[in-house]
Amino acid sequence: MKIISSLVAIGALMLSTWSFAERSPDIERELRMKAEIVDAIMDGEPVELEADNHTFMGIFTEAENAKGTVVIAHGRGFHPDWPTVVQPLRVGLVERGWNTLSIQMPVLEKSAKYFDYVEIFDAAGPRIEAAIAYAKENGGDNVVLFAHSCGSHMAQRWILNKGEEATQQFSAYVGMGMGATDYKQPMVEPFQLNKMKMPILDLYGEDDYPAVVRIAPERDMMIAEAGNPKSKQISVKGATHYFVDKGDVLVKTVADWLDTL
Repeated sequence: MKIISSLVAIGALMLSTWSFAERSPDIERELRMKAEIVDAIMDGEPVELEADNHTFMGIFTEAENAKGTVVIAHGRGFHPDWPTVVQPLRVGLVERGWNTLSIQMPVLEKSAKYFDYVEIFDAAGPRIEAAIAYAKENGGDNVVLFAHSCGSHMAQRWILNKGEEATQQFSAYVGMGMGATDYKQPMVEPFQLNKMKMPILDLYGEDDYPAVVRIAPERDMMIAEAGNPKSKQISVKGATHYFVDKGDVLVKTVADWLDTL
């Protein structure tokens, strides 16, 4: 884990010299994205969730005799029906017997980089908690948290802040494309994988971003340290960070692992 520790230290130092205005999620952009997609949703129902005194969008899609619910946290600047990663999963997992709840994560303007997003990571925690609560109310206690790319950074910040209080709220964790940042902007805080005792799937593409691939061995060591025998790391051959044209493979890989739990 020395590589991760060194990169985190460098990232924290760089962030301390990074020039930025005080930031908060761009709610207006979220509302614009909602208006663009809500009428085009073919599978599932839009739902209104609440966190930090404002509402945010989710898409809840139900399966027959559901095994549980997968809460899906998208990557940077996207929305709950993003056509790569998110939409294939939120629909495809239903066909494999899982409810899905895809949620709007906090976003900034399109030009924002990783260091900018670090400033709004804390805004994601209440949304994740609200989504898990909704999932339990509408689908039972078996809730899996799936987080992609920047969504995984946000989820890890929530777990860093809340510790056991956070990890007790869900049954399993899927982190996809973990460690993606921007050029010369290393991660500013460590993963919490070694502190998460539930089953973990670390999923990434063979042709993922270099940072994601480079620190895969360290992530694997952290998962091993946590000690859950059902945890696994999977690299999918030929897949990129966004699994373009590999939605079916993505769904099968995640669903097959979920079936082992």
